[in-house]
Amino acid sequence: MPFLPLRQLAHQPESTIADAWLEQLGAQLADPSFNRNDVCRQTLAEICYPEYAANWETAVADPKVPLGTRLALSRLDPRNITLEPEYYAECEDEKFQRVKPLLWLWYSFDRTPLGGQLVDVGVRLRRLLAPHIFRRVGENFKCFQHTEFSFGYNLEVGDNVVVHRHVLLDDRGGITLGNNVSISDYANVYSHTHDIVDSRDVTNARTILGDGVRITYHATVLAGVHVHEQGMVGAMAVATKDVRPYHVYVGIPAKSVRVKPNAPAPTGPTVLGSASRQRENDRSR
Repeated sequence: MPFLPLRQLAHQPESTIADAWLEQLGAQLADPSFNRNDVCRQTLAEICYPEYAANWETAVADPKVPLGTRLALSRLDPRNITLEPEYYAECEDEKFQRVKPLLWLWYSFDRTPLGGQLVDVGVRLRRLLAPHIFRRVGENFKCFQHTEFSFGYNLEVGDNVVVHRHVLLDDRGGITLGNNVSISDYANVYSHTHDIVDSRDVTNARTILGDGVRITYHATVLAGVHVHEQGMVGAMAVATKDVRPYHVYVGIPAKSVRVKPNAPAPTGPTVLGSASRQRENDRSR
């Protein structure tokens, strides 16, 4: 199989505008004197309704402005919207209200003409916002468009983590992503579950993806599952139980079908264990 590294694209002259914009936003977020709700509203107004950015408050109250425009303008301010997690009983309001403006900016940016498929600026913006939302985030975090969270503040992210498009990270009960984790498009990682008799009975359980884990296209990891180091959940699989290190799990419910060829050699007795037998079978094919 050929190794296909990502291409390095030429620098675009217009990138200096993006650099300045992100630098300005970063400085505002780092300055405690700036209200995060105001920063979110002003940023979105400049992107979506630049003609009203300087007079947002008067425009919202102006009867000459169309009602739909006034409604849309009012919802640029996070204080005027409600996100689903605010209804959850375990929502810690003090924590959530602190991250809510940044979540709203994250989600809204992805739905603007500026956001859309714009990879470079989008990745850099999300990398800028993540340390102010997550419990922890490591170096070189890369996240593509339309990723959503529950609270955000219950998410721990290691180094070199990549999250692709349209991913749900339900950190209601907490999610830990180790180093070098890759989550593919349309995957779902949950940390809460409902009782099969009474859906109001909710159990939260931390979900852990260990170092080097891959969750592939349209796969689902259920609450409380631990995908161990270098484990892989295949396309459209549903991981209902823990995934063993270096194992590849597929199907519904997901089951181990092979061991990665880079798995460490077994130690201990010479009698082959199940993982070793699988490795030998793989090599003999």
